[in-house]
Amino acid sequence: MENASIVFTLFLIFAGAALAATLALWLRQTLIIAYIAVGLLIGPSGLALIQDPTLIQNIANVGIIFLLFLLGLNLNPADLIRMAGETTLVTGISSLVLLGLGYGFGIALGYDATASLLLGSALMFSSTIIGLKLIPTTVLHHQHTGEIMISVLLFQDIIAIILLLVLEASSQAGEASLWRMLGPFLGLPLLALGTWLIERHLLNRLIARFDRIQEYIFLLAIGWCLGVAEAAEWMGLSYEIGAFIAGVALARSPIALFIAENLKPLRDFFLIIFFVALGANFDLAVVQQIWLAAVGLALLALLAKPLLYHLLLRLSKESSGRSLEVAVRLGQMSEFSLLIAVLAAQMGVIRDEVNFLIQFATLISFLLSSTYVVMTYPTPIAVSDRLRRD
Repeated sequence: MENASIVFTLFLIFAGAALAATLALWLRQTLIIAYIAVGLLIGPSGLALIQDPTLIQNIANVGIIFLLFLLGLNLNPADLIRMAGETTLVTGISSLVLLGLGYGFGIALGYDATASLLLGSALMFSSTIIGLKLIPTTVLHHQHTGEIMISVLLFQDIIAIILLLVLEASSQAGEASLWRMLGPFLGLPLLALGTWLIERHLLNRLIARFDRIQEYIFLLAIGWCLGVAEAAEWMGLSYEIGAFIAGVALARSPIALFIAENLKPLRDFFLIIFFVALGANFDLAVVQQIWLAAVGLALLALLAKPLLYHLLLRLSKESSGRSLEVAVRLGQMSEFSLLIAVLAAQMGVIRDEVNFLIQFATLISFLLSSTYVVMTYPTPIAVSDRLRRD
């Protein structure tokens, strides 16, 4: 019966996602919105076809682990240093300004300092998935516009990883143990050193010896990702941070691109479940309480972020047209905003009301931002033939 329940749940998720994705593509919307809509429809707040979303939430967390592993695989330290100059300043200043705006917005709503800081943190990040999915492949890989976007998003990812560490420490602050609070920060360099040594003296040799057997490389990559993730959890960090470190350790390998390309379908499989679970866990009953604040936070992101990025990129000597396009493409909230809100709520750092507020605001920003980008700039799913590029 339990197996049948799991099969039925997966049927609901993927059959529903396929139908919703068809409608979303026809309407020129991002697929993330479709997946979350499916979760809302089949979850307890909708048709209640899934009474307890906990099972699919646990499965979906694997998708976040693979997402961060692939982000790490793309974070070659040499490339990071090369792109660091201009975009570090742009990302750093914009993050501080947006953190301050979000904090002020939270205080104005009457939230405490912790909740307001989480609102500001959620405002800091732009969507890697939407940003990269809506930019033509030729622009992404062969033009300066793509380089700027990738570098800004990568540095935002690093900030998000640091924020996850802070959340790990703050969730243990109530245990009144200095070691428990500092453990994640002390465990991070130890884990990084250990993964570097294993990658250099063992993993590289295994890859060099058996790199012609693609199935073996696929299994080795998954085992490495989940193994380091488990080690991170054991050391007081989190699975997500461990997966990210595992990816960075492999980023210098010549086979990193092959691994990244082959793991994308697996990542997408679990990420679909993640976004469906996010919708299924959303309590529509609280929308009446938070909708106005969520609309305000979403509009703050949609208006402030493009203006801020445009100004900072212009000050960095970028052309006006390129600065504006990059700014608009980065003008939404992020899947990291969703992840941080969910984790903070699970750890008891914020109330469910703040969690749902961030989720709802993020969904609004996804919808409006992706619609405007598709209508204005070249994308693979543009409405007009003139703007359709891939």
